[in-house]
Amino acid sequence: MVTRGFVGRRQRPETGARLPPGQYLTQDFPILQIGPNPVIDLATWRFTLREGARPIKSWSWEELDSLPRTRWHGDIHCVTKWSKFDTDWDGVTIDDLLVDANMSAPSAYLLAESFDDYTTNVPVADLLNGKAMIATRYAGEPIHADHGGPARLFVPHLYFWKSAKWLKGLRFTTTDTAGYWELRGYHMYGDPWREQRYIGD
Repeated sequence: MVTRGFVGRRQRPETGARLPPGQYLTQDFPILQIGPNPVIDLATWRFTLREGARPIKSWSWEELDSLPRTRWHGDIHCVTKWSKFDTDWDGVTIDDLLVDANMSAPSAYLLAESFDDYTTNVPVADLLNGKAMIATRYAGEPIHADHGGPARLFVPHLYFWKSAKWLKGLRFTTTDTAGYWELRGYHMYGDPWREQRYIGD
């Protein structure tokens, strides 16, 4: 995994107001991941909601893509200290996903699960009321595999490691269960504005 350090340049006032503590602004879109891109075939792709080990509902790519679409414009922040302003995403909100499944969230926590076996935990409250989506397009185009396509969780108010790439499902849990990076010392929540990068922050 490649990381980039804080550059320490003075920011313009209007820029600084949008940068969480310790972040620097980038114009590119860094690629950070724990291994190679998984090979994903849209013809067999499935997205599944689970309560523990029990499947609740599953969608094919065509079924997910036919659900109501939401667009989001704003800034994203990575725990490795880069921030990117004015990004554009669209996809299916978690609210609309639950409506289609004819259900309410059965617990207060979940794990996002990816095709490369990556996981990350997110409180359900941080995914509802338009706060998060299953993103399938970036800047008007299908999300490139390097950035987590065909679909990734998108939770822009938390550090970007919470926006799991190559998403295959959400698993509701009864406790706040640590995911891949959380088990390796990352913060269980990850609020950029409170600089919650690691355990103890």
